[in-house]
Amino acid sequence: MTSLNAIKVFEDKKVRTVWDSDKEEWYFSIVDVIAILTESKNPTTYWRVLKKRLMDEGNETVTNCNALKMPAPDGKMRYTDVADTEQLFRLIQSIPSPKAEPFKLWMAQVAKERLDQMQDPELSVEQAMRDYKRLGYSDNWINQRLKSIEIRKDLTDEWKRHGLQEGVHFATLTDIIYKTWAGKTAKEYKQFKGLKKENLRDNMTNKELVLSMLAELSTKEISEAQNPECFDEHVNVAKQGGAIALNAKLELEKKTGKSVVSPLNAKNILGLQPGAGGILDVDSEEIR
Repeated sequence: MTSLNAIKVFEDKKVRTVWDSDKEEWYFSIVDVIAILTESKNPTTYWRVLKKRLMDEGNETVTNCNALKMPAPDGKMRYTDVADTEQLFRLIQSIPSPKAEPFKLWMAQVAKERLDQMQDPELSVEQAMRDYKRLGYSDNWINQRLKSIEIRKDLTDEWKRHGLQEGVHFATLTDIIYKTWAGKTAKEYKQFKGLKKENLRDNMTNKELVLSMLAELSTKEISEAQNPECFDEHVNVAKQGGAIALNAKLELEKKTGKSVVSPLNAKNILGLQPGAGGILDVDSEEIR
């Protein structure tokens, strides 16, 4: 399953969601929905009581609800009860609220937008631009970030063409690329920036993004030229790609007297709350 954690907004209130690419279904945080519909000061307790009552009544909807990891207020990924669209429609019927109908319409719109984006990837790009703009990123940074997504996908497509596995293979090669040009693995890079579960690239400066793109673009081009046949050869290609970005980094630092790899993150620059930089988890292979 490929999952996408995202924050959706209903009447200026956040709802944590996860997209399951296999089932092509959104899963919504039940506690977040209850907080909106009931305006309860303790939606977790409200859900606990409601859940018990529904289970005592033999409600199958509650029984079938799952728990998935979602970003908590402290920035960590924690399990929380979720419901798909159909399950949530049924649960809402048990929650007296004047917002029930508007919320149902909103849910239907969220589902439609995602299906539309799957048919037309350009819509996903437009949504990403709006999300980054809302968070306060500059137009220049947004353009670089979206380009980095394209380049990253080209690289991972090249790896997939060679039969490499998402997860451990992608993460290992990504770490090698980062270690070569930035001197840090993805995990070390995030620690250097004071990040936890936030997306690393959402917290890069323009210079860092450009060099990261150069490293990955170079790796993809070299892979196409050399056609590596085993993982060790892919490792060597990743080092070569990273080395091209390293040379550019060293030359830039020599000319400017300034370090490219920076401890700055989105919270420092934009005043974002912890975890906000990870709203669009498009680089899941980087998340540790």
